[in-house]
Amino acid sequence: MAALTRMTYAEYLEAEAASLTRHEYVAGVVRERPCGPPQHGALVASITGAIGSALHGRQCRGFSSTARVRIEATDLTTYPDLSVVCGALAVSDIDRDAITNPILLVEVLDDSTEAYDRGEKFEHYRHLPSLREYLLVSQRRPKLESWRRNEQGIWMLSEAGAGETLTLAALEGVRLDVDLIYRDPLPPS
Repeated sequence: MAALTRMTYAEYLEAEAASLTRHEYVAGVVRERPCGPPQHGALVASITGAIGSALHGRQCRGFSSTARVRIEATDLTTYPDLSVVCGALAVSDIDRDAITNPILLVEVLDDSTEAYDRGEKFEHYRHLPSLREYLLVSQRRPKLESWRRNEQGIWMLSEAGAGETLTLAALEGVRLDVDLIYRDPLPPS
């Protein structure tokens, strides 16, 4: 697939199955997802490990960035860095491989995607009735931002930086230690 293409959803699924790279579908427009630098991959692995460990003993499951999430209301299909589903897994009627009921979505921000992840993509995510929390992980400095939907449906921001912890409300009090998320055991090059 080209970097930006128009196609039906059925054509998208067929092309995606044959592609070596991932693509996002937005109301008939398909765009290639850029690959992040090594720091992006390290942060995805770190946050996935921390949240994955916290899921033990819960009726929840984490899904890596290879799992599609579909927002039927806005006709978006995308690949968050991490998705968490609690309870039964729900999938799209038109895409049996796309999750439709995450309670937590995580995106690691990088220069090429930060504005989109904070803006347009978050607008789409807010249309997921199941979504309780959206976690943004900064690549520039140790910082976690959690957008939580309260009982009135209002999205509230909580932040944590170096030396602090962030509590994930969607996972009933799971605490993330910012310093552990950003810990780099490799010596400087």
